[in-house]
Amino acid sequence: MRKVAMMRSPSVRRLLFQFAAAGLITALLVAVAAAYVFRRAGERESVRDARRVTALIARTVIQPQLHDSILRGDPREIRALDRVVRRNLMGDPVVRVKLWASDGRIVYSDEPRLIGSRYTLDGAERAAFATGGIVAAVSDLSRPENRFERRESKLFEVYAPVKTPAGKTLLFEGYLRFSSVTASGRRIWFAFAPALIIGLVLLWLAQVPLALSMTRRLRSGQREREGLLLRALEASDTERRRIASDLHDGAVQHLAGTSFSLAGAAERTTDEDARTLLRAAAASTRRAVRELRSLLVELYPPNLQGAGLETALSDLLARAGSSGAITTFKVDGQPVISPEHERLAFRTAQEAVRNVAVHAAASRVEVTLKAEEDTYVLRVADDGIGFDVDGRHARRANGHVGLDLLADHARDLGATLTVESEPGRGTTLTLRGPGE
Repeated sequence: MRKVAMMRSPSVRRLLFQFAAAGLITALLVAVAAAYVFRRAGERESVRDARRVTALIARTVIQPQLHDSILRGDPREIRALDRVVRRNLMGDPVVRVKLWASDGRIVYSDEPRLIGSRYTLDGAERAAFATGGIVAAVSDLSRPENRFERRESKLFEVYAPVKTPAGKTLLFEGYLRFSSVTASGRRIWFAFAPALIIGLVLLWLAQVPLALSMTRRLRSGQREREGLLLRALEASDTERRRIASDLHDGAVQHLAGTSFSLAGAAERTTDEDARTLLRAAAASTRRAVRELRSLLVELYPPNLQGAGLETALSDLLARAGSSGAITTFKVDGQPVISPEHERLAFRTAQEAVRNVAVHAAASRVEVTLKAEEDTYVLRVADDGIGFDVDGRHARRANGHVGLDLLADHARDLGATLTVESEPGRGTTLTLRGPGE
């Protein structure tokens, strides 16, 4: 069974902390998402740069050094191209250079053992030959033509078509370290990161004063609403006392006198029919007096100050028992309670019994009042339908604030009010406060 203390609404400090924490988490999520987006954008821009640089190298460095005799494997042309490549290209980030013929033969490479070898062209190479465009892809180091590059962890290869003086198309392939390519993307991200982080921090800081102002306004409005409701309850109690006093000193006394007069008249008359009617009228008047007195107990217990809390609670349960529920009242020990706590205990029991009658559909209600060391404990338990205590905030929003206001009043007096309930398993309300 779920148990929950009836609590005040969250403080301004707590609400502000929750808002600030939520704003900070949101800012962090935005920063992480922005970091991912900027990094991917930087990587894409780095890939475009690698393609542009490779195309530029192919046109300005490689193609001017090509002769048609290199297709026939002319050693002199191969050595001349090799000198240009090693002097101008080799070094970070370029780790390998290959020059392919359309039949899959490697015409030139800075790795001499590959020169003259023939391999099946992969999809990227065929696309570069077919379209004459620049093609880039992550290297598949498991392919046999890449066996000398396997010591590298990850490479990025870019293909650019070049032509010999006779118009024969060759494919220049440059292998770049992937870490060098992505480093450019990281530099782009790092360039934007400070501005992004500072902007998010300033935005978060700007929202905190606004949240503080809004929270204070909402909290102030809620306190005013709760104050109005509490004053309404107090005014209701005052009006109840006035009505109860007027009924007790007026209508109840008059009806009681009328009952005695009717009973006396019935004894004095000699007419049997009149005597019967007078006795019936006297009995009906006495019933009305009893019902009015029961109603007075419901409106305001006139015996709370005179006879004490135990008698008032007993009368309250007697009224509740008229609805058909079996009621039990137990007193354990001799609880010593101050007048203000007696009023609090009675109002708490009254609210609980009223909720049982209206909402719980209970067949049994038990009220226990006992002393525990320097405290008193009032417990009201029923076997009704129960409810979900976690939904109390929704009930509060719908205007069911009786127990919440009593909990606030109890806390002001140094007492605690808890509710224990589950759907289908009844409800137990416990008030624990200091003794006198």
